[in-house]
Amino acid sequence: MRKLVRNQGVLTLPINVNDPEYVSAEKAYNEANTLEGKLTALKKMISHAPKHKGGENLRQQLTTRRKKFEAQITKAKKSGKSTQIGIKKDGLQTAIIGFTNTGKSTLLAALTNAHPKISENRFSTTQPQIGMTIHETIPIQLIEIPAIESENFDKGLANGADTILALVTKFEQISKILLKLKKSPGKKIIVFNKIDILSENEKRKLTATLQSKKYNFILISAVMKKNLNELKSKITKTLDKLRIYTKEPNKPKSNKPIIMKKKSTVKHVAEKILKGFSKKVKQTKIWGPSSKFSGQIVGLNHKLKDLDVIEFKTK
Repeated sequence: MRKLVRNQGVLTLPINVNDPEYVSAEKAYNEANTLEGKLTALKKMISHAPKHKGGENLRQQLTTRRKKFEAQITKAKKSGKSTQIGIKKDGLQTAIIGFTNTGKSTLLAALTNAHPKISENRFSTTQPQIGMTIHETIPIQLIEIPAIESENFDKGLANGADTILALVTKFEQISKILLKLKKSPGKKIIVFNKIDILSENEKRKLTATLQSKKYNFILISAVMKKNLNELKSKITKTLDKLRIYTKEPNKPKSNKPIIMKKKSTVKHVAEKILKGFSKKVKQTKIWGPSSKFSGQIVGLNHKLKDLDVIEFKTK
């Protein structure tokens, strides 16, 4: 018996539906990772649901689900939140935003372990695509959002990102993207793509123009993988975070840092490890830029610096 996903739970269908259009729509529903995608599939399921008396309960359940999705979408759009389902923030989140055919999928594939569909067709990306990369021990989650001028563009995802890569291939695209994202809190980097088709003179003029506008920018070629390490470095610098390592007594530091905001204290790190953990801390030692000497004993209010190493002893 097939099952219809109900939010995070499962709703079992009361009857078996053999209509191929319904079956196809049900599959699309279960695979959709946005509220809009689920709503579109749900409407198709309703239109192809059995019309006989035995299908009344099914149609009622589908209609109730449709109304709830419509309400959730309206609420999300009013609040500027994402309608994406199941994207958990992992590391520092960076959104790739741009017009269609600017190379968003190519850039995501070049920077991360993702394998998005790359096509010259317009609006080929209809769902957000996710990939991970690591630069200077900092994990960065990159999300390619469907084209900014398409109906699938998710402004809520952009609003939740730590930083935004405004990917452009034409100068006039910059102001249009920034206008659309003027209320997005994430720091923005103008990423001018496809410079492999520009002459040296054109690149010099473009650089001068971008500098005159005081943009935080970089010129790249995603397809030729030119300046991508520089781009990752710019992302980590723009994010302006602290990398804090922990260690156990008589053992080396951890390989993966804890990412903290600027001006964080030892207490902030302890609470990020586990809520209430700071109350169990008996002693803290520090190695790194914020310490006066290696293994300095500090209190919970000690302000940290990038690349500090902390050793906790509990009560």
